Amino acid sequence: MKRTLRLSHLVFSLLVLLVALGGCKSAKLSDANDQFDRGEYFEASKTYRKIYNRLTKKEERPLRGEVAYQLATCYRRLNQAARASAAYQNAIRYQYPDSMAFYWLGRSLQAEGKYAQAIDAYSTFLEWKPDYRLAEEGITGCRRALAAKDMPKTRYVVKEAKLFNSRRSDFSPMFLDKSLDQLYFTSSNEKALGENKSEITGMKKSDIYFSKKDERGEWQRPEPAEGELNSEHDEGIVAFSPDGQTMYLTLARRSPTSNTTVEIFTSRRSDATWSQPQKFEITGDTLSAVGHPSVSPDGRYLYFASDMPGGYGGKDIWRINLNERRGSLENLGPEINTPGDEMFPYVRSDSLLYFASDGHPGFGALDLFKATLNSTGDRWSVENMGLPMNSPGDDFGITFGAGESGFFSSNRGDGRGYDHIYSFELPDLKINISGWVVDKDDEPIPKAIIRIVGNDGSNQKEVARDDGSFSFNLQRGVKYVMLAGAEGYLNVKQEFESDDAEEDAEYGIDFVLAAVYKPQVVENIFYDFDKATLRDESKAALDELVNMLNENPTVTVEMGSHTDRWGSDKYNEGLSNRRAKSVVDYLIEAGIDPGRLTWKGYGETVPKVITKRIAKEFPDFEEGTTLTEEFIESLESEELQEAADQINRRTEFQVTSTTYDF
Repeated sequence: MKRTLRLSHLVFSLLVLLVALGGCKSAKLSDANDQFDRGEYFEASKTYRKIYNRLTKKEERPLRGEVAYQLATCYRRLNQAARASAAYQNAIRYQYPDSMAFYWLGRSLQAEGKYAQAIDAYSTFLEWKPDYRLAEEGITGCRRALAAKDMPKTRYVVKEAKLFNSRRSDFSPMFLDKSLDQLYFTSSNEKALGENKSEITGMKKSDIYFSKKDERGEWQRPEPAEGELNSEHDEGIVAFSPDGQTMYLTLARRSPTSNTTVEIFTSRRSDATWSQPQKFEITGDTLSAVGHPSVSPDGRYLYFASDMPGGYGGKDIWRINLNERRGSLENLGPEINTPGDEMFPYVRSDSLLYFASDGHPGFGALDLFKATLNSTGDRWSVENMGLPMNSPGDDFGITFGAGESGFFSSNRGDGRGYDHIYSFELPDLKINISGWVVDKDDEPIPKAIIRIVGNDGSNQKEVARDDGSFSFNLQRGVKYVMLAGAEGYLNVKQEFESDDAEEDAEYGIDFVLAAVYKPQVVENIFYDFDKATLRDESKAALDELVNMLNENPTVTVEMGSHTDRWGSDKYNEGLSNRRAKSVVDYLIEAGIDPGRLTWKGYGETVPKVITKRIAKEFPDFEEGTTLTEEFIESLESEELQEAADQINRRTEFQVTSTTYDF
């Protein structure tokens, strides 16, 4: 496998550079192949293009296919997906004999977002090489991407961070420390040090830049990192020790006398300047590339990417203990690493890792993934971060600031393959529950106390406003118990569970409190005509009464039953007395202490007074009117008389004590 330096999102395979060459004087295939073998993809692409255009004879068609394949590979490694796709198609057209042309065509088409065409290319390749995992994962990623077009995106808000971006590549942002007021990143802009442009990318060799926040918290225009960091070589992809005093960086030095590879270096900070980088020794292996450092938040481990032996193919993510390096080198295993490339690790906690990969199913080239370590520490679960964090292009190099926000890099939408820095933010979900606390007559109860306790450990309290209203902010997927109470009223409890959907939600809930100083009607209690037996449809209301008594265990009540004006006084008194007792019997059977309950039948002796709530339901009756027999008989309409009789037929409870010793 050829190992190449990928500047920006490709940074980093083994770079074999023997002698610095000038530009090709003539377009020779041997020159192009030498440039390709040295990883000089920009220069090689120009040479291959001249050769390709010159091969016009029929007998040169096989050679034209070979040149087209090499040209396509150059474009692919320069992240120019559209050009790579066209060149791979030309290679296939001229019958390039290696079936890998179809695989790489699928990869390039996928990076363009041409998912259906990419599936066709992968499928053709699998006819030659069944069970080739990367092609199968490519198809899976394309199908998911096609399905995602008809599904909601994640709630992440992604914007280009234009202040940090130049006309060239800017990538791999990283905060200096927990203060989050300095951001470092890598750039190949035209102000980078060194006179010569890279033969690999055609851009200036990358340097390290940084930006600071001013006293108003606004980012300032980027400047080159101060001190001895930057040189004529490629520097970039940085990470920092937790105290911000040590920088780990990826560096590729070109030497005319020996092979040069990508390595990790360190630099020390003194005031605002950085010292000259010193090589950080990980292993004695001089052939493998090592880069993309990331330090764990506790400063114990250095995570990095490498193609060293012992991995799962391509570039893998490894780690080493910074306190005891000897013998501590560790590959993160097959849940993280694939036959493809896993790079740009970012360690957010001891159980949360972010990285870029083209081996796991994704939307295009490199995608951002989130890996979570289980509670026993022996298995990672990996999930794609979805749209819009990922795109058909390369998405990589993430760093987190406050909460679920930060920066990452991507070449999305850039036909030249240049990378740019993007900001991201996951807005807090707006989950709210609101309502009113009112009494049985629909009057607001100001200054009522509402408490809400969640099974996530949350505990909130609010005082109802003058109109009885209240509101709470909630978390999704949490079970809550809510309790409302006020002086002179019985407490009421309700349970509620918020939805676990990733979307804003507004819930409503009201509390109706019973006053202790006046009788309270128990709605929806029904008896058969001329009987005291409770009908089945009464049980829901009585069960609510049971709950209320359980929530107020020091309260004793009298259950009172009332009849309408029909029948003799003696008959009505007896019937109402039996009905009140049947309610008490139900409550006792439901577990309420008999010592808390009394009953009385009032017959027709206590006619109902029209309340505000009743007046709303029966507009023909004025609030404050007493429904006496004389008043009812004065009504001209039989329907109104029946309505008044219906109101008088009721079962009520009256609090008799609030100090019961249970």
